[in-house]
Amino acid sequence: MKSLAALATEQSDPRYSRIDTLPTEEIARLMNEADAAVPAAVATAVPVISAAVDGIAARITAGGRLLYVGAGTSGRLAVLDASECPPTFGTDPDLVQGIIAGGEPALTRSVEGAEDDAEAGAEAIRAKGVGPGDSVVGISASGRAPYVVAAVAEARRRGALTVALACNTGTPLGAEADHAVEVIVGPEIVTGSTRLKAGTAQKLVLNMISTITMIRCGRTYGNRMIEVSASNSKLVDRAVRIVAEVTGAEISVAREALEGADHDVKTAVVMIQCGFSAGQARALLADRGGRLDTALGADDSREGD
Repeated sequence: MKSLAALATEQSDPRYSRIDTLPTEEIARLMNEADAAVPAAVATAVPVISAAVDGIAARITAGGRLLYVGAGTSGRLAVLDASECPPTFGTDPDLVQGIIAGGEPALTRSVEGAEDDAEAGAEAIRAKGVGPGDSVVGISASGRAPYVVAAVAEARRRGALTVALACNTGTPLGAEADHAVEVIVGPEIVTGSTRLKAGTAQKLVLNMISTITMIRCGRTYGNRMIEVSASNSKLVDRAVRIVAEVTGAEISVAREALEGADHDVKTAVVMIQCGFSAGQARALLADRGGRLDTALGADDSREGD
């Protein structure tokens, strides 16, 4: 295993060796230029990301779960991405979960030594009852955090689909996973501060994993959030607009249908498109596995959209 000092994420970039002497605007421009290279690094990993997503989506469709595991910044990003799935895609909070070394206290402050506790990582997977139907994504910029490596190893031992997300090559984490996503962003502007480019890369990849998985599972209709949880005035307004856009109905008609559907977008769309009552629309959706595209069938309103 490479020494920590040999990792790309730990190197010092001489271009930034005197940033503390530069004007603020110049430092900001340097950071912006460094960040601009991250999407290109992510692009090189798209084939591996895509294969991982297909495996995750297949397991979720069959009733499995997606669990992210990380430590420090990686763990916080894991919890963030998981927590956004229920309001965005209407998922049960148990479907996509984030696990961070050190538990909930580590979300807001550093829990010293948590990432080095390999047994705690394995135990976290056992405590979740991870099995062959689940998918586990381990996230570590270095690719060697013992907590994360042990969690992924335990998940793989239990038959789960495993994915490693790291910003170095040939990592212990990657060696334990079915899919090793390696996004090489190089040295940070502040040496070793992997909350910067590495953190941005991880966020971009997690966006891909969760979003494309939900698209594959039918939780969008085109690019519209048909599973959005209309839990406040902004989201109610968004839901009304989605119903109107999908069906071509007037806003007033869309709002009335949405209210009759208890603010469920898919039910409201089927009510308008098929001329159904809310009960009939719910029954059709249930019969079609909850997928709006399948429920609408030949009446797919995207024709000519």
